[in-house]
Amino acid sequence: MEGSSQSGRERSESSRGLNSSGVVDWNSRFRSASTIRLSSDASHDSGFVSKGWERIESSDVNSCKDQGVRGIDLKDVSLRHWLDNPERTVDALECMHIFTQIVEIVKLAHTQGIAVHNVRPSCFVMSSFNRVAFIESASCSDSGSASCEDEPNSSSSPLQLEMIPGKDSAIASESSCLQSSSGHMVQTLEASKNRQEEENNKHTFPMKQILHLETNWYTSPEEVNDAPGTCASDIYRLGVLLFELYCTFNSSDEKIANMSCLRHRVLPPQLLLKWPKEASFCLWLLHPDPSSRPKVGELLESEFLKTPRHDLEEREAAIELREKIDEQELLLEFLLLIQQKKQEAVENLHEIVSFLSSDVEEATKMQTTLKLKGGSSVEPAEEATKMQTPLEMKGGSSLEPAKHLNSRRTNTTEDPDSGSSGSRKRSRPSTGEESDGHPDESQKFERHIENKSSISAKSSRLMKNFRKLEAAYFMTRRRVIKRDKSMSRNCQTSPECKSSATATERSSLSNLSSKGGCNGDRQRGWINSYLEGLCKYFSFSKLEVKADLKQGDLLNPSNLICSLSFDRDGEFFATAGVNKKIKVFEYNSILNVDRDIHYPVVEMANRSKLSSICWNGYIKSQLASSNFEGVVQVWDVTRSQLFMEMRGHEKRVWSVDFSLADPTMLASGSDDGSVKLWNINQGVSVGTIKTKANVCCVQFPVDSGRALAFGSADHKIYYYDLRNSKLPLCTLIGHNKTVSYVKFIDSTTLVSASTDNTIKLWDLSTCTSRILDSPLQSFTGHMNVKNFVGLSVSDGYIATGSETNEVVIYHKAFPMPALSFKFNCTDTLSGDEVDDSAQFISSVCWRGQSPTLVAANSMGNIKLLEMV
Repeated sequence: MEGSSQSGRERSESSRGLNSSGVVDWNSRFRSASTIRLSSDASHDSGFVSKGWERIESSDVNSCKDQGVRGIDLKDVSLRHWLDNPERTVDALECMHIFTQIVEIVKLAHTQGIAVHNVRPSCFVMSSFNRVAFIESASCSDSGSASCEDEPNSSSSPLQLEMIPGKDSAIASESSCLQSSSGHMVQTLEASKNRQEEENNKHTFPMKQILHLETNWYTSPEEVNDAPGTCASDIYRLGVLLFELYCTFNSSDEKIANMSCLRHRVLPPQLLLKWPKEASFCLWLLHPDPSSRPKVGELLESEFLKTPRHDLEEREAAIELREKIDEQELLLEFLLLIQQKKQEAVENLHEIVSFLSSDVEEATKMQTTLKLKGGSSVEPAEEATKMQTPLEMKGGSSLEPAKHLNSRRTNTTEDPDSGSSGSRKRSRPSTGEESDGHPDESQKFERHIENKSSISAKSSRLMKNFRKLEAAYFMTRRRVIKRDKSMSRNCQTSPECKSSATATERSSLSNLSSKGGCNGDRQRGWINSYLEGLCKYFSFSKLEVKADLKQGDLLNPSNLICSLSFDRDGEFFATAGVNKKIKVFEYNSILNVDRDIHYPVVEMANRSKLSSICWNGYIKSQLASSNFEGVVQVWDVTRSQLFMEMRGHEKRVWSVDFSLADPTMLASGSDDGSVKLWNINQGVSVGTIKTKANVCCVQFPVDSGRALAFGSADHKIYYYDLRNSKLPLCTLIGHNKTVSYVKFIDSTTLVSASTDNTIKLWDLSTCTSRILDSPLQSFTGHMNVKNFVGLSVSDGYIATGSETNEVVIYHKAFPMPALSFKFNCTDTLSGDEVDDSAQFISSVCWRGQSPTLVAANSMGNIKLLEMV
């Protein structure tokens, strides 16, 4: 029997197209998070759950661990499909194993006084290890639930088998169990599509027809006579199932004919000859009188099922062993995946530590060189040894530099003077009295105190923003690595590099040395660039108010300043807003004279509210403005009068800008979706760019009058070559809301602000396909969701307003604010400054390339601020 058991398993698995190596593709199961089949699991996670059975299994899991309802695995196959496979051969032990499991399932229900009704092959599925599971419930039966008593009038059991939808329960039908079974078969076929297609091509039985006939085959004689189904009816159905297990047929017609004869207890001759015990047991179960059929307990105690029990137990033990092996394979696969991911993380960490060590070495060399040039008191050789990485000193692991860097950072925090390269502040001269005849010692002591104070403040800001500075460092470093790899690939494919392969050893060594020098120059260049940004970020500690401009326009309730602009030399600045006036103030007079009210040197009235102003960068007296009526005007500030008025826009004009390279060229953007180019010598429009959305801002590059960028309400920035204005040269995509401002830092670097709370930095030189969707940097830290809050750039610093009534300063190298200043309004009664959350900064403007800027808020308050 042991040999037949093994051969039966092999035939069974081959008939279903399964292999003996584990059957299930664990990788696909693990990655797709498929259900892990646990035979003892009868929880709500199962595909179809019976409340009555849940109670049974929870009370006696050990005695019925393989029965009940569980989730459907993608590799499970319907028992109906398995029975009708024409390649199936009958293995006695396999059939007995399947039948015994189904009898145990029926016993579970009958113990609770519940008739199953759905003891049909289409209501069971088999796993790859011949585990049988019930997937339907009696609640979908037409006859309803009945008790195990034979009397038709007996009351129903209070434990109803209710269907609880699970992961795979989308196939349930309310009309009949036949339809539910059909639905399940459809899902099973879809879940294992590739495997089932091959089997269906070989299948000779029309499945839909068989499923339709199955209900009639498994209906007991008393149910045919309209009597309610009982537990004895389930016994009849077990007899039909036993018949199907031990009989195979070559055609659907043969099967239908034999199943019809079975209704009259007529068995085919081959079954009587080959399986006489099974045929006799089958006839006992198919007795037409329900009272003459055995109870389910009698079935399990019968000699027919008890005789092969030893072999069945051996088979069960073998199946459990294989299931455990497969579960261990799943665990192993999981652990291997974790190991792979962690190994990748280790490799990434080694790479990071490697280029950190390289940068530390390069920075150390640069510092040593500077100290040699400056004649530092610290011995260069000693300092170089002190700053040497552990790898250089003792050949440690690649993780040592990280510890070294950490210790250096800790030492810098605890002892800021150690290894310091000095402060930006000047040392105070010695008085001589304090030095007690040692002026050098006194100066050193004062420098030490100043350096300690300065470095301590910078160290505090560094640690506060350490995460963001670290992220900026790695982002910049990755960009450099990517660029170097690209250059290396280009070099390898170039003819020069290919021809150099045939060079002599001396020339090869020379080329290698030259290449190393180039790499060193590139590395030094990027470090210097990052260091420059870091120094500028820490150069200033706060924004200080240099002057508070007090206006006398108290009768006008609306003082919102929409635009600020400095003239060419920074001597005058102009303001414009909803009060319909352009006011020009002299910078030095406001800065040096303390007055109760500051009067403008020039004031020019307009018919409409003003949205934008811009000084001509060449003609000092010319100032352009735009208003809410769609009119663009040029003013002569010296004469305090209108010089030119240009009409062409149909709606409000939001922005105007003079070209620095061509001072006769003026651009304007409007709500009518157009950008117009004006020649102030001719006073007419010389070009128009039409778009589909409102244009909110326009800006010429600093060195060209042939290009233009503008931001739009469609969340995009467009960059045009004005010599071909049909299509944009580049479209910048990245903002989620209206683009309110665009400013050029240099000829290829652009800054944009949006009401999505972000400012973005773009490199136009990286645009190769007319679309640029990867900004260099995204600046966050201010609030801007509905208002125009201003934007201005100067020497890498980016100033913007915030709807929290704050001026915020960024540096282009880092995404977080470097400085901020909050406007407070003055209470008219007490004279004290109070915070007004309803106000917001409406405009900002740098004074050329200086650290000074002018800012205004929605109440018309104007302040001159300076970074100190």
